[in-house]
Amino acid sequence: MRSDGESDGQSALIQLRAYLGQQQLAADSRLPPERDLSRRLGVTRTALRKALATLEQEGQLWRHVGKGTFVGPRPIEDLTDIATITKRTNPAEVMQARLAIEPELARLAALNASPEDLEEMRLCLRKSRSAQSWRQYESWDNALHRAIAEATRNTALLSLFDVLNSVRRAVAWGRLRRNPDRPAPDHHSFTEHETLVAAIAERDLEGAAEAMRRHLETVARNLLSNGGRPPEPGGGH
Repeated sequence: MRSDGESDGQSALIQLRAYLGQQQLAADSRLPPERDLSRRLGVTRTALRKALATLEQEGQLWRHVGKGTFVGPRPIEDLTDIATITKRTNPAEVMQARLAIEPELARLAALNASPEDLEEMRLCLRKSRSAQSWRQYESWDNALHRAIAEATRNTALLSLFDVLNSVRRAVAWGRLRRNPDRPAPDHHSFTEHETLVAAIAERDLEGAAEAMRRHLETVARNLLSNGGRPPEPGGGH
């Protein structure tokens, strides 16, 4: 048996669907303010908000804080907003995206990296190994991955990397760490990063892509194995 709140929410959803069907609004048309719309539909604002949220999840509406509610799917350009992406994604999706993009970045880096690019990558390797804290390590880890993206000499791909990397750093991660202060000397990323940079330096396109893929698969297993525990301080991997 449904509660009164559930019944009101379902009624508001039916009324809202009927309103949208009758109005035949064009895509990106803005709906009336919630106060006016709830009055037109004869429902409470609480029930209306639930109905709006349902239709937003279905992709029939999208909302922009401070601007209002609009008809149709959220515009692509709005999805480039880091805060919006972060709210709509999760760590598993972020890792899937990294696995789709970063091996190809490594492949292009092997093709296009300059001596200066390779020196920057090697500096990141040295600094990450000597890091005295997780924060220091993650800073150099991030610098290495971005150096690889820069070495592609592809502005569009570098921009995509920067967006994905910003989302990665904003999403909450749970993880288990044997050493609470800094990476252990046998931390998996050290060897994996060195193998990756060596493949790029040797102009081994397939080897670089495969090394990045293996590295990210290890990262995914470690980061996603914590079963939803609260995230520890820091970020990255």
